[in-house]
Amino acid sequence: MLKDSYLVGLIGSGIGPSLSPALHEREAGRQGLRCLYRLLDLDTIGVPPEAVGELLRAARLLGFDGLNITHPCKRLVVEHLDALDPRAEALGAVNTVVFEGGRAVGHNTDVTGFAAAFARGLPDAPLERVVQLGAGGAGAAVAHATLTLGAERVTVVDALPERAADLAAALNRSFGPGRAAAAPPDRLPELLGAADGHGGLVHATPTGMAAHPGLPLPAGLLHPGLWVAEVVYRPLETELLRTARAAGCATLDGGGMAAFQAADAFRLFTGREPDSARMLADLTELTDGAVGAPK
Repeated sequence: MLKDSYLVGLIGSGIGPSLSPALHEREAGRQGLRCLYRLLDLDTIGVPPEAVGELLRAARLLGFDGLNITHPCKRLVVEHLDALDPRAEALGAVNTVVFEGGRAVGHNTDVTGFAAAFARGLPDAPLERVVQLGAGGAGAAVAHATLTLGAERVTVVDALPERAADLAAALNRSFGPGRAAAAPPDRLPELLGAADGHGGLVHATPTGMAAHPGLPLPAGLLHPGLWVAEVVYRPLETELLRTARAAGCATLDGGGMAAFQAADAFRLFTGREPDSARMLADLTELTDGAVGAPK
């Protein structure tokens, strides 16, 4: 049932810089709706990621219409939901929860958000060999999106070998044998060397976020034959992107994914069709930079 007022929020760690409140509230205002978007920061509240279930129950009792979920809760939240849409179920990761009919239903708009941003920003990028850093909730979504875009093979690298292996196995079940593989971080030099001229690097870890500054891999592994796609968008200009451009790589910032996944979540929360291009323009203005474009 359509309403004219919505209460939604975001659960995650270190989410103070998030632009989700502004993106959702601006689009709602343009559509004549009232949207109140609240940040439920684990660090500020002082609870561990495992408390996501309690926060979910509290939000439902307080009358929230839905929640976005981000690091480090995208996988942890799954066991606390009543139902999953097929994409979220296949991924085992949720970034959007809608409270409807007394149920909490999980969705994943990171997949469509990353796919739209990549197609817009790196339309001619080779996809024969893709190396992905990170096998968490965001990693599952972007690997799924990359294979959907036509990648021949995605190799997932994670500090936790079992997590990388689990994601690769799930991807092979969805896309067919041999489409994904797992590898330890010490194989990055070999993998990125093999991708030279044939693919690139997708970064899907929290490294580079305002609360987690730094580089996720040695700078010397980046070379002009690679493209580099970033998931982090706050800050929009991460150390990885600066280093990659200095090395001659084509790059894609995380802003496009952030805007397009927010648009898809807005549709789920309100039942209204968002203007994705307008929300991307909002994010560009809010970050004071060119978003979702190769540099």
